[in-house]
Amino acid sequence: MNEFSYRHLHYFWVVATEGSMSRAAERLGMAVQTVSAQVKALERDLGHALLKPAGRGLALTEAGQAALRVADQIFQIGDQLPTVVREAGSVPAVRLQIGVVDSLPKWVVQDLLRPVLSTPHLHLIVQVHEEEGLIADLALHKLDAVFSDRIPTAGGVRLHGHEVGRSAVSWYAAPAWQSVAQRFPQALGEVPVLLPTRHAALRRQLDAWFERHGVRPRVVGEFEDSALLKAFGAEGMGVFPAADLVRPALTTHYGVAPVGLCDGVEERFYLVTAHKRVAHPLLAPLVQARTV
Repeated sequence: MNEFSYRHLHYFWVVATEGSMSRAAERLGMAVQTVSAQVKALERDLGHALLKPAGRGLALTEAGQAALRVADQIFQIGDQLPTVVREAGSVPAVRLQIGVVDSLPKWVVQDLLRPVLSTPHLHLIVQVHEEEGLIADLALHKLDAVFSDRIPTAGGVRLHGHEVGRSAVSWYAAPAWQSVAQRFPQALGEVPVLLPTRHAALRRQLDAWFERHGVRPRVVGEFEDSALLKAFGAEGMGVFPAADLVRPALTTHYGVAPVGLCDGVEERFYLVTAHKRVAHPLLAPLVQARTV
């Protein structure tokens, strides 16, 4: 791999933007011969000519044009450095990186995070993804914690699962299917039903619930993302299950109504952390503020 000096790159960048060695030398307060030698050193390091004669001046070669594009980005970012450092030094941000398993209700996550949202200078980063990828990032300490609907396992990594909330589950429907409430739960075998995919912990409980009640559901949609499941349910695609903890948001924002309790089914929420010698200070209030 070729190495080069950023100082040499800066001299080249000034020459390219000024259009001549003499103007670049004047801007840099250096002799023309010194600037020329620095540019030639860069060309030698990169293995390509960057400048070529053009009349009485200089022009960029193809390689030089490519180098100039990169140099523009580098030195534009460099110009931002003093401001970024000054702001970071004057306002110490509290960075918290949280992963959210895609099957979790997003309004529940908002409630689970509420204990730390008023933290001064909080810089919250939330990633929503499938469990496997989030746990991998947690193990590599790219995330401080993961909200999940179960306590996952990861080979060779010590994970700790803290139950931070639980909620009963009901079936909800858009106006077109709210007559289900009159013959619940048997009517769930006669109308379209939306379910989470089998990667969600809730799905196993729902399958067992159908079996207990002798209902064979007509499943027309399965969703990994809980928000998508609710959105399609609100459009009338089918009746769907959801945590009662988010009932106010469901009825207000989606215009759906509960049609029956999913008795014996309970959705649980966990804050999963990886073993660290020094834990993030904001994890303790998240664990202690249990949502029921």
